[in-house]
Amino acid sequence: MRIVKREDVSKRETVIVKVLSIVLALIVAGVFLKVLDYDPMTVFMGMIKGAFGSKGKITQTIIYAIPLIITAIGISIAFKMQFWNIGGDGQILMGAFGAALVALNMGSMPKVVLLILMAIVAMICAGIWAFIAAVLKTKFNTNETIITLMLNYIALKFITFLQYDLWRDKAAMGFPKIANFPKNAVLPQLFGVHIGWIIALVLIGVFYIIMKHSKLGYEISVLGESENTAKYAGINIKKTIIKAIFISGALCGLTGFIQASAVSGTLSIEVTGGVGYTAIIVAWLSNLNSIIIGLVSILFAGLTQGGSYIQTAYGVPNSAALVIQALILFSVLGSEFFTKYKLLFRDKNVIKEKDIERVVEKEIVTGGER
Repeated sequence: MRIVKREDVSKRETVIVKVLSIVLALIVAGVFLKVLDYDPMTVFMGMIKGAFGSKGKITQTIIYAIPLIITAIGISIAFKMQFWNIGGDGQILMGAFGAALVALNMGSMPKVVLLILMAIVAMICAGIWAFIAAVLKTKFNTNETIITLMLNYIALKFITFLQYDLWRDKAAMGFPKIANFPKNAVLPQLFGVHIGWIIALVLIGVFYIIMKHSKLGYEISVLGESENTAKYAGINIKKTIIKAIFISGALCGLTGFIQASAVSGTLSIEVTGGVGYTAIIVAWLSNLNSIIIGLVSILFAGLTQGGSYIQTAYGVPNSAALVIQALILFSVLGSEFFTKYKLLFRDKNVIKEKDIERVVEKEIVTGGER
């Protein structure tokens, strides 16, 4: 058995592999549920119903998908350049911090002005947080995976300090929380969902154009393919890395603003909900394409919401629901291997024509007789 890289894979073949991987995951998950004495079809239909079965359920799925979309787009910019930004959670927290800094100190400003200022400060704070890792990478060639991961914990402890000490709300009866944002600092709703969904849709379109049809997108793509090629093309590598990573962090910070303003209504250590790590999976599944990120985020959000629903509707244990989700994700991620590589099998007892030709050529070169 040999692993051979595919020369060219059509979109049709990629789709077939993805679909087969999902089917395989559902079959394995079905066997797993049967062992637990649950009807697989009932549970699977329940997951769909839990995610898209009513207006309220669809709303919750969209609300969960919004931060995934924005964060995954931000992370995909860094990943496209092969800068492994694992610091999404920390950048979301610092973005939420920036939004809270404005909301809690300038809450009397007009709503539109206040929200715009919150978003700008959130993006700057998170961009600077990502900028730290970019500078260390360009100056000292540090491992960005470790640096961005460690920055997550620093951001977490910083917000914990604010929540439990410096910004602790005295009116909270001793409960460790930061004061709620004023009404002016809360994002308005449209069609029953906060306007974060509009921001997400705009970003999908904008960053698709940027990555496909702009100078910055070209520089990021070339640098991701080969640093030597980027140098040959006259691209300023350090400047491109710093610029792209700042934007990557800023988008994660925008997620922090939206979550703190529209979902939590305050700053807390729970504001990320693990979105920064989940967005990494979404970005990879989407092949770093912003349009596909939108679709995958909705499906992923539906998978999560559906998993929660079957726990209450059918009594499926939380651990079992997580296993089902993990099986589907593992299979889809694993299918990436088969879109890039293929397995070749051959009988060791059968000598192929190419093998014979290779032996003949070797004999001729070494002066041997056939």
